[in-house]
This record gives sequence, structure tokens and C-alpha cells, in this order.
Amino acid sequence: MVQSGIDLAAHLMRRAGFGATNEELEVLGSRSYEQIVDDLVNPEKFPEVDEYSLRRYFLQLNNFDTVFTWRGVWVYRMVNTKRPLEEKMTLFWHHIFATSVGKSEHGPSSIKQLEMFRERALGDFEDMISALARDPAMIFWLDNNENHLGEPNENWGRELLELFSMGVGNYTEDDIKQASRAFTGWTFTQPLPLDPYGRYTSDFTYEDSDHDNSEKEFLGHKGRFNGDDIIKIVAKQPATAKFIARHLYNFFVADEPQVPAWSVTEPRDPVAVNAIAEHFIQVEGNMREVMRFILLSDFFKESQGKRVKSPAELVAGIIKTAGTHRTPTPIMPSLGQEVAIMGQDLMTPPTVEGWHYGHEWIDGGTLNNRVNFAVKHMSKAMSDGDFNIYEMVRGESDSVSAEDLVDRCLHYVGAVKVSDETRRSLVNSEAASGGIDFKSDGDSKGKIEKIVRLIVSTVDYQFA
Repeated sequence: MVQSGIDLAAHLMRRAGFGATNEELEVLGSRSYEQIVDDLVNPEKFPEVDEYSLRRYFLQLNNFDTVFTWRGVWVYRMVNTKRPLEEKMTLFWHHIFATSVGKSEHGPSSIKQLEMFRERALGDFEDMISALARDPAMIFWLDNNENHLGEPNENWGRELLELFSMGVGNYTEDDIKQASRAFTGWTFTQPLPLDPYGRYTSDFTYEDSDHDNSEKEFLGHKGRFNGDDIIKIVAKQPATAKFIARHLYNFFVADEPQVPAWSVTEPRDPVAVNAIAEHFIQVEGNMREVMRFILLSDFFKESQGKRVKSPAELVAGIIKTAGTHRTPTPIMPSLGQEVAIMGQDLMTPPTVEGWHYGHEWIDGGTLNNRVNFAVKHMSKAMSDGDFNIYEMVRGESDSVSAEDLVDRCLHYVGAVKVSDETRRSLVNSEAASGGIDFKSDGDSKGKIEKIVRLIVSTVDYQFA
């Protein structure tokens, strides 16, 4: 019954987006894989989520200080966007270029930064770094507004090289100092005071009188460099290509050791990481073409189950499968909090390293939160009729064996792949044992719903 085309499409949509509904998978399964990828890497073909209409339901969105609600809006976007890869790349860049509203306490700058990531999600890497260096949220986060002529502050210069581009071991302390001097005078306009109407946005400004225009030597290049010169040099470094390639592999393909270990730990799949890096260089950092290369690769197609879902992926994926929140609901603002209690407080990454992906998402407390959310949300969706899996599983059948019953449930809960051991446990469970005779079993609906709850409670469901 299960079609390989749907299985591969489901894998693709979990990784390049936040999952897909059964209706969407049926359509995607009838198309070629290459066509689906082409749509994903060309999001401008499709309409954007209309955030302005959301403000009619949630008036607090007219005040950019309501970060709690904006986090919920972001999860809503993940679920409802017609541009899933664009939204997934926005989360990717937010993770790599980690910037926390917890320091600035300035919601408008954080929201504006996410919009910048979204607009440039699949653009050129050099353009992204250039925009990042001019971003008020990042400037404040890494203190470049305190980087002055004769009194350089090295925070931005250091993180640009260490965590945003090249990685430890590919530059010297003097390169950090020279880069920092090149970004003197890059600051932001002082926003209007908070009172009485709330915070206002801030914009980048360049203070020429505060810029160090003397000669600098950076990564073997000499000149009277400004920040853009530094960015051009950094973007062309082979080390940058490999560093970003490893981030992409970790985020989209398979869990890696995390950033602090990269200078001393080789990639788990150096062939794949090197291939991504080589393509990054070949297309000059064009992320649209880099992502096309990754999504079409065999190592991507064969990577099912090799990544622990991040909290955002888990929450958005459950909601997507359940078919809830297709329109704004009163609890929409709380969706971001569901993600936060699992360890991923959107717009508030814990450090400049971002979040550590992989098994570090899971501990006794967060696993309990993850399973509870999945079970409760799916249970409510089934009882409310948003997720009518009973009709899907029954189809035209009068009866179904335990094995087929479990396979059908796995299929309709998002083409979920589980180990042989997990499948045996599901088949032998009280709900599935003996299968179902739909004509005589008065609790067939309850049994199917119980199997669904068991599926989203499995260890396998924690992986994408």
C-alpha cells in the first residue's frame, strides 16, 4: 500500500520543511522528486503567509514588543507556509547567527532580523553576511556599537570568523584585531524611548568619523579595509565553504558533533561535507543552488532517521500532521512556549553558538515534554475531527490484520519509519493485537487512536 514516492516526499518535507499533511503527500507522491525540490528552492513561486491578517485576530501583534506572541506566529508560519524551505532556512540562519532578544530586550530588532533572514534565506552567502553586519540586533548582541576608532571592540570580529564563517584554527588573533578595526563606525540609530507608545525600530548607520581608515593586513591581504572588504575576503575562503557545509550537513542531513568540537573532530561523513563545500565554492555561495545540490544528493535521500528533531521541528510537525492551526486560534501565541519548554526558546538562543542539535535535545525532562505534547495534541485533533485517521485507515476494508493496521497508521501519521523492534511492539500491542473487524468491533476507532498515540510516543518518532 505504501508508495516509495510518498515515503521519499515525506522525508524531504520533514527535512526541507516541517512535514506535510496526508493530502499534500498524496499530491507530492505523484510528482517527480526533482520537481518537488525545484519548487522548494524557488519559494518565490508561492504566496507568503499573510501576517497582516493575523493582526486582526491578535491585536498585540501591532506592538513589536510582544515577543511571546511573535514566537507563536513563527510556529504558525512553519505550519502554514507555502514556502517551507524558506522558513526552514530562516530557522537555520537564526541558529547559526544566534542573536538573543534576551540581551537587547528590543523586540522590533529581533523581528526585523528574522525578516532579513527570510528575505535572504536562499540568496548569496556574502550578501547574507553583509546584511548581518548591518543588522541592529546583531550589532547590539556583539557590541559593535562599542567598536570605535582607537578603541576597537573585538566581539563581532571574533564571532564573524569563529562561529559565522571560517571556524577555529583558520585565522589568527591578529586577523580578529584587523577585522574589528575594519568594522569601526558600523553602528545603529538610537531608537526612540520606550514610553509612552512602545519601542520603535532601529536602523544601521555608518559613522565615517569613527572608522579606522588606516592600512590593515587580514588573512594575507593588505589595504585600507572597511567591513565590506573583510566580508568579501571571508566569503571566498575555502575554510568558510567547509564550515558552512558542515553546518548544513548537521542541520539538514545527519547529526554531527557540535561546533565546539569541530576544530579537533572530523565530520562523520567527510565525503558528503566536502562535496557540499566544493559545490558552495563552485556556485560562489549561492544558497539556492547549494540546497538544490544537498536535497538531490544520495546522502540526503539515504539519511532518514539520522537527525533528532529539534523542538521547533517536533511541534510544527505534529501540528502539521494533525491538521490543526490552519487558521488563527486563541492558543496560537502559546505555540512558541511549547517549543521553549522543550529547550528551544525561539529568538532567545542560549549563547552565540546557538543551540546544540542532535541528542543534546533529549534528557529526562525534555523527552517527557516532547512525548506529552505529541500525545495530547494528536488526541485532541482526533477527538475534534481535525485528524480523521479512522476513515483513512479503514478505507474500503471490512477487516485488517494487526500488521497491516500498524502499517496503515504509520503511513497516515506522516509516513513514519520505525525499527523492526518498534514495529513488532506496535503489532503486539493491546490495541493492534488480532487486527480489526470493522463490522463487529465496536471500539475500532478507539484502537486506531491508541495506536496513533503509541506511534508518536516511540523513540523512533523523535528522529527525522
